[in-house]
Amino acid sequence: MSAAPLAPRLIAGLGNPGAEYAATRHNAGFRLLEALARKLNVALLPQGGFFGNVGREGERWFLQPATFMNRSGQAVGALARFYKIAPQEILVLHDDLDLPPGGIRLKQGGGNGGHNGLKDIQAALATPDFWRLRLGIGHPRTLGSSRNVVDFVLTRPCVEEQSALDIALDRCLDAWPALAAGDYEKAQRLLHVALDKS
Repeated sequence: MSAAPLAPRLIAGLGNPGAEYAATRHNAGFRLLEALARKLNVALLPQGGFFGNVGREGERWFLQPATFMNRSGQAVGALARFYKIAPQEILVLHDDLDLPPGGIRLKQGGGNGGHNGLKDIQAALATPDFWRLRLGIGHPRTLGSSRNVVDFVLTRPCVEEQSALDIALDRCLDAWPALAAGDYEKAQRLLHVALDKS
């Protein structure tokens, strides 16, 4: 019989720092982390030793790396090592090209799907066994865009895509009590049913 999942002690939202990136598709993880911090009245304040903005609620930490996306592991690894947080106690919020705009998936482990932020975190932790909350942004090929992937993720979503993403962020906030309790099965039911009905 496998052990019950551990409640998350580190929530990391991925994105690129700077106003020019704030509204881009690639910053979906930043936006969810910021919305969650507002909901919980957690202040995200710069902490150079952890290479990002950090907030705390009891024994749970919230991290917004100030490194660029490709170096996300520098921040996640530093905080996880300092507070002795196991990979299984880490939840990473990030954009995902393989899900339609507004799609949501929650999973532990697996590949990085070409996502450089996940790739760097996996290298920093020496394991892929952290949790991921995947926020769909769609893929230029399936959305009929001629942009290459790099340009696509670094531009703003259209109005319809942004509306779908906003709804997804609200669904994630509604599922937060289950996530915070480490009840990933319940959170998956809430989030995945929401995706199937969208």
